Amino acid sequence: MTRSRFHGEIYGVGTHAGVRIVVGHWTSSPLGEFTDVMIEFADGHRLLIAPDEDVREFVTATYTFDATELVPVTFSAQQDGWRSVTAGDLSVRIRVAGPTLLGRALQLLPGAVSTAPWFCAISDPIARVLLRGVRTRGSAGGGRREYYGARAQHRVTDVQASWQGADLGALTPVSPPVRFGFGSTPAAPSVTTITTTIDS
Repeated sequence: MTRSRFHGEIYGVGTHAGVRIVVGHWTSSPLGEFTDVMIEFADGHRLLIAPDEDVREFVTATYTFDATELVPVTFSAQQDGWRSVTAGDLSVRIRVAGPTLLGRALQLLPGAVSTAPWFCAISDPIARVLLRGVRTRGSAGGGRREYYGARAQHRVTDVQASWQGADLGALTPVSPPVRFGFGSTPAAPSVTTITTTIDS
C-alpha cells in the first residue's frame, strides 16, 4: 500500500448563478505546493482547473469531471481576510471570518488524532448526519481509499466571483452538493484546514 498525504485548505462556496466552486490550496503534498479548482456549473457540468499535468493526472484519477483545463492557478491571502484565486476564465475572491462551531470543537482535538484515518472512519457516520453531503472517508476510485481529517474550519462571509468576465452573483450555500467524488464540501460556505490521506 502507498499512502499519500496532502495538507492544506479547502474552500467551498456557492453563488447566485448556481455555480459551486471548490478551491484546494495545498501547502504540503507529494506534488509540492499547489492550488487547484473544481467547479460545478448550474447545468451540472463539472470542470477541473489544474496548474500542471501531474496535478491533473492525480486529481482525475481520484475524482470525476466532465472536462479539465490546464492553466496557471494563483492563490494569495490578504490581511483583511480575503483570499484571491485566478485560474483561466475564473476569478474569485473569498472572505474568511471567524471559526465555525465545528471549528471550535476541532481545536480541542490533537492534530494527530483528527487527521488519523481511523478517526476519519469513526467520524464519517456523524458527518453524514450533521453535514449534508459531507463524508470523511470513502472510495477514491481505482481501488484507492481516501480520508478527510479536518483540523480547523472558518466561516466564509462573502464572495466575488466571475467566469469568462460574467459576474456569478452573491454568496449562497453549496447546494445542491457538488458531485466530484464521494463527498461534498459543507453546504454552509466555509474553509476547512484539512489533511487528506489517500491509500492506494
